[in-house]
Amino acid sequence: MANIYVGLVHYPIYNKNMQVIAGAVTNFDIHDIARTCRTYDVKQYYIVHPLEVQRDIVLKILDFWQEGYGGQYNPDRAEALSRVCWQPDIEACAAHIEQLEGQRPYIVTTDARTYPNTVGYKFIRKQLQEGSKPVLLLLGTGYGLDAETMKRFDYILEPVYGACDYNHLCVRSAAAIILDRLVGEPWYKKENEK
Repeated sequence: MANIYVGLVHYPIYNKNMQVIAGAVTNFDIHDIARTCRTYDVKQYYIVHPLEVQRDIVLKILDFWQEGYGGQYNPDRAEALSRVCWQPDIEACAAHIEQLEGQRPYIVTTDARTYPNTVGYKFIRKQLQEGSKPVLLLLGTGYGLDAETMKRFDYILEPVYGACDYNHLCVRSAAAIILDRLVGEPWYKKENEK
């Protein structure tokens, strides 16, 4: 099975007025997505932000939970956060993966909109199960990655649809759903369930 990596991208993203901005890093996104990534054996969880002041926030949080009192207080949290690292941009994430894996990853992103290269979850799941090329799964913050950036990716996953026309999940919930679909147990194939 190929390895999966996750990047939470804070720039270039849209705000609610569809202006390109750099969003702020949040403590919840670092902790909660790290726990989800550890649960699904994601090899590395990148916090992607170009500003040094935001990098410093990430490093301070990681230091507290890995080297400081937080690691003693909650070793499970420290273990999850051990897979988190900061990178300044998407290309730096891909280069880091290439250094670790010896090959460049497929870059797959998510969006609430569809694009010409939008694919389903079964397709990427098959790439992971049957291939050896790593996958970098990108999650956009704010109102999603800007359209120019989206054009550069190998694939874009279809949106996560709920049971109605409301479609605005927080990124932490979307990350959990997407990772479960891509690398979780195939519960839908169990024959003995009633």
